[in-house]
Amino acid sequence: MADLSIRGLDDEVRELLRQRAAANGRSMEAEARAILSAAVRPPDDAPGFLATLHARFQQLGGVDLDLPERSTSPRAARFEP
Repeated sequence: MADLSIRGLDDEVRELLRQRAAANGRSMEAEARAILSAAVRPPDDAPGFLATLHARFQQLGGVDLDLPERSTSPRAARFEP
């Protein structure tokens, strides 16, 4: 395993890292490793927000709606003042 030193780290960044590490129950070094690992990893093929939302509510079933017949033809929108 390689070692990495970071010089010139801003005090505010160090404090935020310390707080984040404490919130996650890790040392600052372990937190920095986790952040760096996540930052350089290619994005996974995890489902997006809408796919996750659909999967969650899919089990509830669908809804059949009685839509009225259209009485006029669709038309393009006009953007006039």
